[in-house]
Amino acid sequence: MTVAPPNSPRPKPPRVTGLPHLWAAAGYSCAGLRRLWQETAFRHIVLALLLGFGLLAIAGAEMTDYAILLILFFCLIATEALNTAVECIVDHLAPDWAAFARDAKDLGSLATMCLLCANGVFLGAVLLRSFVGE
Repeated sequence: MTVAPPNSPRPKPPRVTGLPHLWAAAGYSCAGLRRLWQETAFRHIVLALLLGFGLLAIAGAEMTDYAILLILFFCLIATEALNTAVECIVDHLAPDWAAFARDAKDLGSLATMCLLCANGVFLGAVLLRSFVGE
């Protein structure tokens, strides 16, 4: 019996439809979350969310402020997931240095930074409103 190398192509699994597709999709999302947890940046984002909620609590923020912060953080997490996916693909396609690889990674990093700034601006605005007044 021959054993295939670990990175060799495998046959595509059969397509799942209907209700089993929902379970399969949830499983894929959980696998993505497990993979993303391996990234230091993602763990920092989760820590920042907790810190952000703490700052909102100190500021006596409204429920809509919590909801907006959570939406912004979900956007940030989604962007970080896409950035990590781009990095995985680029690292596979270009194990050595290449201009396209640098550009792809830099653009993914920019997208993440833009949402980090959006989160910071929102938190700053809420804190300013709370402590300085409207």
